[in-house]
Amino acid sequence: MIDSLYIAWKYICFNKARTVTLIACITLIGFLPVSLELLLDESEQQLMSRAATTPLVVGVRGSSLDLVMNTLYFGDEVPELITMAASDRVMETDLALPIPVYVRFRARGHPIVGTTLDYFEFRGLKVAEGQQMAVLGDCVVGAGAAEKLGLKPGDELVSSPENMFDLAGVYPLKMKVTGVLQKSHTSDDLAVFVDLKTTWVIQGLGHGHQDVTVLKDPTLVLKRTEDNVAATAKLYHYMEITDENIDSFHFHGHMTGYPVTAVIAAPYDAKSGAILQGRYLSKEERHQIVEPEEVIDGLLQNIFRIKNVLDAVISVVALATVMAIVLVFALSIRLRQREMETVFKLGCSRMTMARLVASEILMIVVASGFLCTGMVLLVDQFSNNLVRTLFIR
Repeated sequence: MIDSLYIAWKYICFNKARTVTLIACITLIGFLPVSLELLLDESEQQLMSRAATTPLVVGVRGSSLDLVMNTLYFGDEVPELITMAASDRVMETDLALPIPVYVRFRARGHPIVGTTLDYFEFRGLKVAEGQQMAVLGDCVVGAGAAEKLGLKPGDELVSSPENMFDLAGVYPLKMKVTGVLQKSHTSDDLAVFVDLKTTWVIQGLGHGHQDVTVLKDPTLVLKRTEDNVAATAKLYHYMEITDENIDSFHFHGHMTGYPVTAVIAAPYDAKSGAILQGRYLSKEERHQIVEPEEVIDGLLQNIFRIKNVLDAVISVVALATVMAIVLVFALSIRLRQREMETVFKLGCSRMTMARLVASEILMIVVASGFLCTGMVLLVDQFSNNLVRTLFIR
């Protein structure tokens, strides 16, 4: 048997192109369905685990999927905005703890999540390095974002404008990184967390500038009366919040009308949650309240329908590939008739030739098995990051 393996090894080494092609085909047949199953299982686990820990989400009537994906996974699709009045409404019911969330802006490709300190307690997020945000302009970053951007407490991070050609709409704000969160293996790891007021400053609803009452430049003053001073558009707005200018930052209008993308509602008990849901059933109701677990479960049902189609396609391709491999070996045996005749003339039996062919097939299958196993283990090790990069991000 060792002699057969040695001769088979020499043969497949001589026919490198044929051997590499066969190994690649067999490897892909095993790798594709297994890796697909791993990624789908990981995506299901990530999606459902986060949805299961988020009881209710309040948002504007529309796509519940967009609302949940933006609120839980900080997706790029921003739902229609609601106001802080929606959060106050939940608070007034005394049925649930409202946690307003504003996910609209980004900083170097990472979502800026405007929220309250209740969010960190709700998600079980703790600061691993530095300290929690304390004042306007502070931010804490997830472990993954800190690693990718090379950030640590004391560094600065600038928000990105929504549109390169509309800098007046969203102001780039230089934020101070006060802390880095512990790794949670969720979407929170890739986020930048700030206070809600900081997101409103980025949007331009709040700003800081020089004291208009002491301005000397006449081009900066539009109108001056005893009770009020109106400034022109030429007045410089601060793009960074510091100890020296933080007192100059202010907001116009009542904050109940300020925007958020959603409100996470954490009911105090199951009965309170049911009563709260009942208050959003009216046809005239502008807002909707959804259970993320139910929404994500519906999404996964669609994903698994697609998976069944992919499995069928992969099965057909695998069958065709196996038949092609069988054909390759059959043609190979016919092309090796002279070689076989030489083997027979040397006194070897047909069983010897069968062992040689079987040894070749065994070596190719074993090599494919090792390669497939290595690739599957690699996908399994990085499945968490792959799912967040390819599906959830």
